[in-house]
Amino acid sequence: MKDIRTLSLDQLKDYFVSLGEKPFRAKQVYDWLWSKNLHSIDEMTNLSKSLRERISEEYTINPVSVDLLQKSTDGTIKNGVKLHDGLLVESVLIPTETRTTACVSSQVGCSLNCEFCATARLKRMRNLEVAEIVDQVALIDSQSKMYFNRPLSNIVFMGMGEPMMNYKNVVEAIRKITQPEGLGMSPRRITVSTSGIPKMIKMLADDDLRVKLALSLHSAIESKRNEIMPFSDKFPLTEIMEALQYWYQKTGSVITFEYCVWKGINDGDEDIKALIKYCKQVPSKVNLIQYNPIGDGKYDQCNKQAEEDYIRQLENAGIVCVVRKSRGGDIDAACGQLANKTAD
Repeated sequence: MKDIRTLSLDQLKDYFVSLGEKPFRAKQVYDWLWSKNLHSIDEMTNLSKSLRERISEEYTINPVSVDLLQKSTDGTIKNGVKLHDGLLVESVLIPTETRTTACVSSQVGCSLNCEFCATARLKRMRNLEVAEIVDQVALIDSQSKMYFNRPLSNIVFMGMGEPMMNYKNVVEAIRKITQPEGLGMSPRRITVSTSGIPKMIKMLADDDLRVKLALSLHSAIESKRNEIMPFSDKFPLTEIMEALQYWYQKTGSVITFEYCVWKGINDGDEDIKALIKYCKQVPSKVNLIQYNPIGDGKYDQCNKQAEEDYIRQLENAGIVCVVRKSRGGDIDAACGQLANKTAD
């Protein structure tokens, strides 16, 4: 049967009218589904039993479930999330002293082919549905309350998949997460991370969701970036920058460049100078991400001196630079490591 969560509020109204019910029933059901994240039609207690039975004859709810939960020594929690068709994705709860962040997936596998990322080695099976994305957030919110005694504070679309390649569902999920009738989270606490698809960046700016944007960059030298992220040869850095400038013009929101520094690949002085030049074209900051090995030996974390050179030169150029420490590496939950190993 069809998942009732695929229906919009207007479609729910039409459905209940067709049953001879008052339109306000739609709002009641919508609240159960998206605000309370209820997964059972039979538990919608403000509906009569006969109405609940009638709905259940035509619709179901297909929630995600935790197939395997792993806890890191640093407090990070990785969920192997099983979907209704048996496919798996992974999502991560990242705690700090002041916040808890949900790293959620948008695709089963990935559409792209970044050399350094374990997820990219998986075949893209399908896009996640709106409800499957929202369920990940609600699940991690409940875990945050259970294990850390506080609600989820931040969301990053940095899990499995490229969010811009599942644009419609990701945007609708963000609306469900942020609207008062949904989970009611602030859009300013949501970051969409993309590998750089110019027309989709512009579309996200036009949709005015008030979320933050991060670009997975890793090199501002065109030829080198294309080696690291082969699909990027279709999207020149000049076109990406034009889209980022459009983003800032429309939203006023500073862009975050996500950047791993690898030994012998992008740890030279010319790499730093190229990054500074690129950053200067749009209001931005740089997150230097400590790399998490995926077992092939090709990409290794740079030495401490190279990282310090990046920090010093970026700061001297007036560019905010933050080193993002690796979290959850012991359970393959860190950036670039999500690969459904729990399915093995």
